[in-house]
Amino acid sequence: MIIRKLRLERGWSQEQLAELSGLSVRTIQRIERGQKPSLETLKSLAAVFDLEVSELTTEADMSSQVNISTEEEQAIMYVRDIKGFYTHLIIYVLVIAILFVLNLIRKPDHFWVIWPAIGWGIGILFHGLNVFEVFNFFGPKWEKHQIDKRLRRDS
Repeated sequence: MIIRKLRLERGWSQEQLAELSGLSVRTIQRIERGQKPSLETLKSLAAVFDLEVSELTTEADMSSQVNISTEEEQAIMYVRDIKGFYTHLIIYVLVIAILFVLNLIRKPDHFWVIWPAIGWGIGILFHGLNVFEVFNFFGPKWEKHQIDKRLRRDS
């Protein structure tokens, strides 16, 4: 919806837009996924974006999807991948820290927490290498080759 494009143009997160508009983050997420907002919600968003409510509703009626460029879509996907990696990393650190404390409490003489830390750490390492494209085995060149291969087979 247009709300997402307006938000991204201003460089705001969903949380920032929610705070500015007085709406919940969940409401912003639902609107950006295509759910129709109420009139009160539209008024709040129109005030934040300094637009008329009619400008938001006209755009919403014309198309439920905002046309965004390929570059914008790729940037959005890249940011989502980075967010996913950092979320994964934070969960890893928290869980390993909890396991470390449990290890110290239950069996301080046997340091078993190292094994899940190493195993999961290897997964984190490969996740990071993939997200930040250090080793790009399955990059655009590979994708193009696979698409060409599929198209030739289907013809």
